[in-house]
Amino acid sequence: MVKLTPPMGWNSWNTYGENINEQLIFETADRMAQSGLLGCGYEYLVIDDCWSLRERDANGRLVADPEKFPHGMKAVADYVHGKGLKFGMYSCAGNMTCAGYPGSFEHEFIDAATFAEWGVDFLKYDYCYHSPLIPGEYLYRRMGLALENCGRDILFSACSWGADETHEWIKTSAASMWRSTGDIVDTWESIKDLAAQQKKLHPFNGLGCFNDMDMLVVGMHGKGNVGLKGCTDIQYRTHFSLWAFLGSPLMIGCDIRDMSQETYATLTNAEIIGINQDPACRQPYLLKGFWHHDNLIAYAKNLAGGDIAIGLFNMSGDKANASFNLDELGLPGSTGKTLLATEIWTHKQAAVKNANISWELAPYDCAVFRAKVVDK
Repeated sequence: MVKLTPPMGWNSWNTYGENINEQLIFETADRMAQSGLLGCGYEYLVIDDCWSLRERDANGRLVADPEKFPHGMKAVADYVHGKGLKFGMYSCAGNMTCAGYPGSFEHEFIDAATFAEWGVDFLKYDYCYHSPLIPGEYLYRRMGLALENCGRDILFSACSWGADETHEWIKTSAASMWRSTGDIVDTWESIKDLAAQQKKLHPFNGLGCFNDMDMLVVGMHGKGNVGLKGCTDIQYRTHFSLWAFLGSPLMIGCDIRDMSQETYATLTNAEIIGINQDPACRQPYLLKGFWHHDNLIAYAKNLAGGDIAIGLFNMSGDKANASFNLDELGLPGSTGKTLLATEIWTHKQAAVKNANISWELAPYDCAVFRAKVVDK
């Protein structure tokens, strides 16, 4: 599959881990369709690890756990499709999955055929218990080739955590998205660490093969499988804005059956999603400005049609003032042009003074602008 914008959806792992079942998936599908999440672009419902029996059947095929999924995966896929959603599942490039269930090593083609028969539209493919003798690029090419020959259009989500220099070879594997980091957990420290790892990876993100910064923890508030400490709603808003701005797939990880209004408002902000889904999928670039601090991050990205997205992110617990010069954006004074920059979350307009924009950021907060080029 060739994906033209970052995939969006929901994944079971962050909240539920191994505690998944048919009824949970049905209820989640209902909520995705009824709440408006599908209308915002969240189209994939993905079941992560722990869905199968511990052994393959006599024909070497994976078998859904009959206690968790008594009607089988085809019935689950049919239900999800009936809600207008696409259905995703999980496997692994090793002999076992990360939780110890059968992996797809040397079963790539039979598993791809099985997924196709069940009506799967998305495969998350992990990297636990893989052979140390076979390079990861070979293992991911195997499954990519199997999926492209299974008779169904299945999005290939490569989850090798950035190991083995994934960025250097992942585009040879037919993957539409690739994990560049280890797993996220629901803490501010985790969000900050994963964001910091992206600076060297921007050239490897882009159209058709998107850099996956891992699933969102927005709205978890310390509950669930990776809950740990939890974050504030402001921190979640910054987390969501960063992932969207940098072109990561947006895969919700909280329990959407019990979202707060603040969580829903964050996840469904149409303008932030619009930056993530911009058809140009251009590379973001760092703004250096007149300030330098490890906890202040400023990015810009040219959007289709001539607008510019600008993101200012305060990763610290102190107030901060971020500023940048329009010359960095290609608008020196000689052009006779300036910016009309509106901040998306507050709808406030930035003042341009001496070809410079300054903005005060509260602790852990962000400002994301969609800016138009206008005459002075």
